Amino acid sequence: MDTENDEAQLRLEMEDALKEAALIEAILYLESEPIAEADLIRISALGKEAVEKALENLESRYAQEMSGLEVSRIGGGIMLSPKKRYWDQLRERYGKKNESRLSRAAMETLSIIAYSQPVTRGEIEAIRGVQADNMIRLLMEKALIREVGKKDVPGKPVQYGTTKEFLTLFRLESIADLPKLTPSEAERFEIE
Repeated sequence: MDTENDEAQLRLEMEDALKEAALIEAILYLESEPIAEADLIRISALGKEAVEKALENLESRYAQEMSGLEVSRIGGGIMLSPKKRYWDQLRERYGKKNESRLSRAAMETLSIIAYSQPVTRGEIEAIRGVQADNMIRLLMEKALIREVGKKDVPGKPVQYGTTKEFLTLFRLESIADLPKLTPSEAERFEIE
């Protein structure tokens, strides 16, 4: 008799786990931006362990070859997104407006800020060799960079760093996930 009760209990637990995963999946589907785990817990009214288990179940399900989606951890949040191997093919049609049409100069300025942050306008200009006012303004309008403080030197120039939108755009969990630079590339981003 205990075996039947144990099996019934196990079936109920599995059904609950599937329902919880489905609820988390629905929330992730409805959210257009990465959502913090704490918000998943609050919205779903599930406990932390249940949400973590549901995310594990979803990650396992989406890891299968027949799925075009994956659970991504981006900018400190979690979201459903196309698998990376499909995103390059789909980016042109489905990419965000911020992503579209960044000029080479804007990408170069953004790269300098990403790899050298916090960095001042003067430091950006020293690395690029040209004025950076317009590129900084453009990147701020697109919310890819922001003011992160003031440098403790005479004149107290503004320092810039990347934003959560930057992480989302480039599908990074944190700045530590930026591609590693070769020694010669890293030398180019050094501030003197």
